[in-house]
Amino acid sequence: MSYSFNPPKRFLMGPGPSDAHPRVLKAMSSPLIGHLDPHFVQMMDEVKDMVQQTFLTKNELTFVVSAPGSAGMETCLVNLLEPGDECIICINGVFGGRMVDIAQRCGAVVHKINTPWGEVTNVEQVKSALEKCSKPKLVALVHAETSTGALQPLAEISDLVHNADSLLVVDAVTSWCGVPLKVDEWGIDAIYSGTQKNLSAPPGLSPVSFSPKAVEALEARKIQVQSWFLDLNLVKNYWAGAKRAYHHTAPVSSVYAMHEALSLVLEEGLENRWERHQKIHEHLKVELENLGFNYLVNEENRLPNLNSVYLPDAIEDEAKLRSVLLNDFNIEVGGGLGDFAGKIWRIGIMGESCTKNHVNMLIGALKEIL
Repeated sequence: MSYSFNPPKRFLMGPGPSDAHPRVLKAMSSPLIGHLDPHFVQMMDEVKDMVQQTFLTKNELTFVVSAPGSAGMETCLVNLLEPGDECIICINGVFGGRMVDIAQRCGAVVHKINTPWGEVTNVEQVKSALEKCSKPKLVALVHAETSTGALQPLAEISDLVHNADSLLVVDAVTSWCGVPLKVDEWGIDAIYSGTQKNLSAPPGLSPVSFSPKAVEALEARKIQVQSWFLDLNLVKNYWAGAKRAYHHTAPVSSVYAMHEALSLVLEEGLENRWERHQKIHEHLKVELENLGFNYLVNEENRLPNLNSVYLPDAIEDEAKLRSVLLNDFNIEVGGGLGDFAGKIWRIGIMGESCTKNHVNMLIGALKEIL
């Protein structure tokens, strides 16, 4: 009996992962070396530098967590929150709710700002929350809500948060390298993302960055971080240049892939990449609306690289249609989550999946099926 696994060739147009560039796949097949080998140490330094460039930050405490985006979320929250700390968390989809869960597990007192799914948190909601909790340790929100395709404005809310002498924590899993994201300019104190969306690298790594103010909060903790693996006091020494201290065995091949994917981003140019995602989104939007699809999120707050759409009324079984796309055309799109399960599709045009050819393949398949 053979246990060889040969995955089918898919066109990944769901909420993630996205297609990988051939150079990224080739990088993953490079020979393994030790995770403390001088060549690998040099690569880690280059990865850190490229993450800083793509986050548009000079934060010294910028590195990559050896686990997916949810671990990046947990890294930010477990390091900044202690039992009894008050925080404000904005919820307008699945991942705001997940931040609440983690914060409560830290023993924090969580004040929630609830917004209907598909909408964004507005400035007045944050002002109202700060009137009830005037000095929270942090305010956390999702920049690009993967469950709905809503893109959250950050600049004005950032001003409110810092006027309250609080930290701003941002989930950028589905926005990093796909839409404008300016960590230093927008005053983001702690941020995390993932590799499998607009970066188009394999899932499994989470870049994070902490401002000097966030580092001060970390160093002022009264008790140990509840997680050994995610404790920044330990992990940061593993990314400290040539003097790095052993903490864990990094996923070497995944770091190879991330290094190559980041190189591709910088070769294209960050702003050019943002523009490409917007341009392909506009092409997809016209084609989908011509087929009778309607967008969940209003145009002003619509995430271009994650398109959440209601299906035409004539389609009664969205799951069956997705199955036909996958099995007959090798095209993957995502279904809805939570309240939108069975009601919407989430169509990703991210990174290497953000091409006119991907859109035309999807639309052509839908026209043939419908």
